[in-house]
Amino acid sequence: MNKDLTVGNPQTVLRKFCMPLFGSIIFQQLYNIADSLVAGKFIGENALAAVGNSYEITLIFIAFAFGCNMGCSVVVSRLFGARKYKEMKTAVYTACIFSGIVCILLMLIGIAGSGMLLRFIRTPDEVFADSKLYLDIYAWGLPFVFFYNIATGIFSALGDSKTPFFFLAVSSLSNIAVDIWFVKAFHMGVAGVAWATFLCQGISCILAMIVVFRRLSGMKEKAPLFDPQILRQIVIIAIPSTLQQSFISIGNILIQSIINGFGAPVMAGYSAAVKLNNLVITSFTTLGNGISNYTAQNLGAQKLDRVKQGFGVGVRLVWMLSFPLFLLYFFGGNIVLKLFMDDPTELAMHTGITYLKILSPFYFIVSAKLVADGILRGAGMMKKFMIGTFTDLILRVLLAFCFSKTVLGATGIWCAWPIGWCVAAVLSIGFYYNGPWKH
Repeated sequence: MNKDLTVGNPQTVLRKFCMPLFGSIIFQQLYNIADSLVAGKFIGENALAAVGNSYEITLIFIAFAFGCNMGCSVVVSRLFGARKYKEMKTAVYTACIFSGIVCILLMLIGIAGSGMLLRFIRTPDEVFADSKLYLDIYAWGLPFVFFYNIATGIFSALGDSKTPFFFLAVSSLSNIAVDIWFVKAFHMGVAGVAWATFLCQGISCILAMIVVFRRLSGMKEKAPLFDPQILRQIVIIAIPSTLQQSFISIGNILIQSIINGFGAPVMAGYSAAVKLNNLVITSFTTLGNGISNYTAQNLGAQKLDRVKQGFGVGVRLVWMLSFPLFLLYFFGGNIVLKLFMDDPTELAMHTGITYLKILSPFYFIVSAKLVADGILRGAGMMKKFMIGTFTDLILRVLLAFCFSKTVLGATGIWCAWPIGWCVAAVLSIGFYYNGPWKH
């Protein structure tokens, strides 16, 4: 059901809108976590390292899908808030056409260049074949990734966070079952993990797009299929959002190449721990995306005071999530890491525990940054949004490289994360406080 985010108490509106988003985050991450869990528990440590190694490259593809999602979502939110339903439908059609073209180009790159990308990040020989196999299958499923992201962006723009939650809940739980079935019953190894994700994402994508177009058909206004001016608005949001995610992914790939120099046990420990960390960061990012929709709708309705109220509500929500996750990862990291690794080596376990202990206390800081980023993006303040993002990325990559060369070794890499988060948080929150809603 569509929901107007420009009326009602901001705390109540955002809480009801964002709670299904939190549920969606968990099920979205289950796709990736399930792949690593099944690979580590039922295939072996090298398979876990291979899936984790490939995952860093898949994040580049996801970055482009995320950019298309946000470009479509923010523009549709503004038009929905302004009650311009004809233009809103054109924005949806235009976003689908644009996303389809981008997807085809990335498929060609992924299918033809997977081996080169894996060599670039210094993938060890013992995990190279499985990494390439996983990446090749993933590239063929990119249309499902792209159009599912477009569908969820449209649902969020219309104030509907429940529908994508239901799709994700069913498809991600199915993915776990199919993962285990393909690996245990058919002995397909890493290929089974990849094909399970391909199948379940494909079904959820098709169903989500059917619901989107049925919902649009209920709006009687006839709308053009393409508008270059609306495309320009989408691209203005999509390109910085894509750059944000892709540069983060490139940064992660560079960091992964540093980690790969420490051998398979460190790779396996990092692969398990980074999945857990990504679950947290994706949770904060998804809430930030929801606040982008809230901000865009209210700016479309010219209600600036509600944007200020939304920031306070958003920070309280992410801190409520940060506290239990900090406790779990800091004090119980060894327990959750064992979900991913069957009889792990001492070095692999030590790597994962150290990573989580260093990063988890800083979840309160990075979560507030991502809420501020959500408002900046929803308001179209993309230059300032990019400054905060790139500052974090550049600091993390440079410091990871420098610290890894010291006596800290791999531990020095993990120390780079909190420094980047803290500096970027000061910038993003400062930009928010000086926004057009300041007075």
